Amino acid sequence: MRKLVIGCAAGALIALSASSMALSPASVAAPGAASPQPTTQVGLASWYGEHHQGRPTANGELFDMNGLTAAHRDLPMGARVKVTNLVNKRSVTLRVNDRGPGIKSRIIDVAMAAAKSLGFLRAGVVPVQVEVVSLPRSASLLRPPAPPALVSGHPHN
Repeated sequence: MRKLVIGCAAGALIALSASSMALSPASVAAPGAASPQPTTQVGLASWYGEHHQGRPTANGELFDMNGLTAAHRDLPMGARVKVTNLVNKRSVTLRVNDRGPGIKSRIIDVAMAAAKSLGFLRAGVVPVQVEVVSLPRSASLLRPPAPPALVSGHPHN
């Protein structure tokens, strides 16, 4: 029965993804800019836990499988996202502190505690909606410009 529900949800996800508003970091305006673009993604989520416990995340903090954190490919570190399980409609707000997922068909990896809150610990992978709730003060959804070139070892000569 569970596989049938997940299969139906995956089919619905495929149908929705063609018409959903996907997050495209290169096309999303900075906070406060006129007419911001969509900040919602629909896709598959997975979770990670014990194997990564205590290892450094992309932002330098140690991974805590019991924390409400997530790995995302493009969102800035510190961004807060509301993740909604599209099968059971449970939601949780997470902080992005890592990069991933490593599997291209997935849009977000969540810590084990988040998967438990979302009700997909046993399933492992589930269709979700990811909505940007807030960004860190100094960040936007656009990638930062490259640092200035060094001339004679000094950044502003």
